[in-house]
Amino acid sequence: MNHDTDSDRALLVIDVQESFRRRPNWRAVSAPDIDARAARLAGAARAAGDLVVWVLHAEPGTGGVFDPEIGHVRLMDGLAPAAGEPVLTKTSRNAFTTTALQQMLTERGIRELVVCGIQTEQCCETTARLAADLGYRVTFVTDATATFPIPHRDAPPGRSLADVLADPATLLPDQIIARTEYALAGRFADIAALDDLAPVPGPAGAVN
Repeated sequence: MNHDTDSDRALLVIDVQESFRRRPNWRAVSAPDIDARAARLAGAARAAGDLVVWVLHAEPGTGGVFDPEIGHVRLMDGLAPAAGEPVLTKTSRNAFTTTALQQMLTERGIRELVVCGIQTEQCCETTARLAADLGYRVTFVTDATATFPIPHRDAPPGRSLADVLADPATLLPDQIIARTEYALAGRFADIAALDDLAPVPGPAGAVN
């Protein structure tokens, strides 16, 4: 990241970490290639001179996949911050409350945030909502987020993924994503597509 740029925009890459790949419901993730999608956005942000901020989620002392002691609280294999790109670790759903993110953005004059990562309706949506309330202009790149089926609140715990998916009361990823867009658009964020922010070059330099 070139810190001499006048850009006032930053990309937040939220929780694209190995922890999620270690959970049984990873097989039902909405975007198995979320790491590649995040990498595309990061590359486009760097090319534009924008700041890229990497965020990880930790749940210390739990003994689960989000416990730093277990070793999975790290970026997914193949993702790596460029020199000078901050890596923050949070213990809350949003990326602000338990980190110095807001202070860092303020010091760098950042006024616009682009949000991607895991999970669409949890850490990504919560971060977008709080960012908007803090006065940032927010762009939510929905297809560069990922989520999982959500069982009904009254469903018995401990069911297999197959049983969760077979339950008509389960909220499926497409439904979750649509609801998040409805909730954010026009209130907390502009909704954008990955291809709009990080177009893929076609043959002979054309852009698809």
